[in-house]
Amino acid sequence: MWMTVAAVSGALAVVFGAFGAHGLRGRVSADQLGAWTTATQYHLLHSVVLLALALFAAEAGRSMRLSGSLFTAGIVLFSGSIYLLVLTEQRWLGPVTPLGGLCLIAGWVSLLWWTLD
Repeated sequence: MWMTVAAVSGALAVVFGAFGAHGLRGRVSADQLGAWTTATQYHLLHSVVLLALALFAAEAGRSMRLSGSLFTAGIVLFSGSIYLLVLTEQRWLGPVTPLGGLCLIAGWVSLLWWTLD
């Protein structure tokens, strides 16, 4: 399942990156485009992390449910909220972004716990 999540997430990160580079240029401010770029970078990076975890978990025969769930939630909340902020300018989404960041941090911390288990 996590390989599928990683593949879909990675493909979406590339789509959103291309949309930002080609579809948003000239339509949003430089700050908004910078935020979009940050969102796509974090999205793609953590998609690769999900892929690596899926491969390692399959090889080691161990579950990665906690780390995978935290990284996935982080991608959706962090990158997703930035994408929506840029596209809709709905300011109520602003507080969602740090929650996504906390999920990403927790995902990395859970890897430490995973290695100690």
